[in-house]
Amino acid sequence: MRKAKPKKRYILPDPVYKDTMVTQFVNNLMITGKKSLAFSIFYDAVNLVEERTKENGLETWKKALGNVMPSVEVKSRRVGGATFQVPLEVRPDRKIALGMKWLIKYARLRGEKTIVERLAGEIVAASKGEGAAVKKKDDTHRMADANKAFSHFRF
Repeated sequence: MRKAKPKKRYILPDPVYKDTMVTQFVNNLMITGKKSLAFSIFYDAVNLVEERTKENGLETWKKALGNVMPSVEVKSRRVGGATFQVPLEVRPDRKIALGMKWLIKYARLRGEKTIVERLAGEIVAASKGEGAAVKKKDDTHRMADANKAFSHFRF
């Protein structure tokens, strides 16, 4: 166990939309410290989403993120030699972090040519309630629902 709880790091808002969630998303998207490249990928993807859907790109991204964020998850808990998958509510900050990571992960696994097209495709799919990231959320919820008999093992 650690002695003290670590200090919460505050994230600065991004230069275009003045939104801290965008910066958090870009930080997750970034590879090997190339933040300016990650920002350009995100902004190009949002512009591509605007072209495809004829709607506000940032609002579509937020809707997609809302559709991907899980509300329950399972955690392994060892009780008397047996391991149980115990369903737990997801903390609000973790909910956002998981949603962002799943959106990025499944965008990278898509088949389009560039990362901008992949990310835009995953954002559009997630905003409609389909796509691999939304499937991951549904699977997580289904797993938690299947194991709700073990919810009395919560810590």
